[in-house]
Amino acid sequence: MRYIIFLILLLLNAIRAAKCHSDLAWTRGSIKNRSSRDVSCKEGLEYEHSNICCLNCPAGTYVKKACLTALEKGVCEPCEFDKYTEHDNGLRKCLSCTKCRIDQETTEKCTSTQDTQCKCKEGSFCLPDQACEVCKKCKRCTKDEDTVKSCTSVSNTVCTKRSSSNGSNSVTFIVVVSFFAMLAFVVGIVYWTKSKPCKKAVTSRSPREMVKICMGDSEKVKEERQNAHNSKMDDSSPLQPFLEQNYAERESIRRLVPLNGEESLKKSFGFFEEMDVHYHNRFFRFIGLSDNSIKSAESLFPEDRVYELLKIWMEKEGLKADFNSLIEALIYLDQKLSAENIISKAISNRYFKYEDE
Repeated sequence: MRYIIFLILLLLNAIRAAKCHSDLAWTRGSIKNRSSRDVSCKEGLEYEHSNICCLNCPAGTYVKKACLTALEKGVCEPCEFDKYTEHDNGLRKCLSCTKCRIDQETTEKCTSTQDTQCKCKEGSFCLPDQACEVCKKCKRCTKDEDTVKSCTSVSNTVCTKRSSSNGSNSVTFIVVVSFFAMLAFVVGIVYWTKSKPCKKAVTSRSPREMVKICMGDSEKVKEERQNAHNSKMDDSSPLQPFLEQNYAERESIRRLVPLNGEESLKKSFGFFEEMDVHYHNRFFRFIGLSDNSIKSAESLFPEDRVYELLKIWMEKEGLKADFNSLIEALIYLDQKLSAENIISKAISNRYFKYEDE
């Protein structure tokens, strides 16, 4: 009986000792955790290591080895190639440089203190307040819309519908032009029916000598008509000053030469969007394109249509394709402002230069 009581007392003492040891371990752990939580390092200036605050490494480096004494720097190592840190830091390794996607272009290369800077390629955009997972294609305004703001790498094209007043003015203009065209047609038919028919006509290519000569008349009559026509052209024709001015302007054009051969000519095609859309057909007929070629591009947007037809012209002309011919065609069609703007863009983009420079 005494032996049993002795064992019970011994067991109780063992349990009490184990409990005391457990309480002591918990107390020590609590103290250690509390001391760790009590460490407060200054954000942006220090980082915590083994319950002490070490000073940050400068931008372009990382912490290779932490400090052993509080408020001191550890060993800072410069970032390797294609790695960076933008700010003072306590990082154990540098960050990897960003790679621009295939639909982006690099604006600034990665350095040890700055990540790669990317932007969407021309003709596409990404809104800055949204995650740019893929660049979106810029919107194109339709024929009944005006462009308020052009597309950039961070904003889409802004279009607005044309007002109804503009539409009504356009309809009125078309009606008036149609009426006068019909009137001129009727007057022409009446005049033609009353005139003496000619057996054969000869037309000179010179604008000063564009006179119709009836081959059935006698030589004396033809000579008198020619003299009368030349007299009118020299003295009283209102068309003569315009023709002389037009030829003078064409002769005074400074010729341009490409800086990169055929590539310069092809890259300049986009500038001809400047041309008034109402002159498109006349312009392309003037430079030698057939009606079938012109009609084949009618379904395209005006800017795409101009580009495609100029490509057809370039293939047709081959080695004779010349930027100066296109400019002379615009000036001949009284589109001098468009011609000047296109020349300015071609020179500023370093596609062409003046031959005499």
